[in-house]
Amino acid sequence: MILVTVMYPVAGSTKFDLDYYQKTHIPLVKERWGAHGLKQAQIVKGLGKADGSGAEYQVMALLTFGSLDDFKAAGKAHGREIFADIPNFTDSQALVQINEVFG
Repeated sequence: MILVTVMYPVAGSTKFDLDYYQKTHIPLVKERWGAHGLKQAQIVKGLGKADGSGAEYQVMALLTFGSLDDFKAAGKAHGREIFADIPNFTDSQALVQINEVFG
C-alpha cells in the first residue's frame, strides 16, 4: 500500500478555505481517483507541536492507494483537473510525499 501525504505549510498570510476543501475538493478527489485505486482519503488539520509551538502544516491530506502504479494512473487520468482546483481553496504551495505503508 502507498500513502500519499499532501501537506499545506503554514506560511505567513496564506489562505486556506477548509470548508471548500472538505466539501468540494476532497469529494472531487474521491470521485475521480476512486476508480484508479484510491482506497481512502483523510484530512487532518495541524494544531501544534508537542513542545507547544505552532503546527508546520495547516492541513494534510492522507491518500491511500493500493500501489504506486495506482497513484500514477490516477494522476495521469485526472491529475490536471485535481491540481487546477487547488487555487480555489489555497494559495499555499503543497508538498507531496509518497510513503510505503507497513503493517
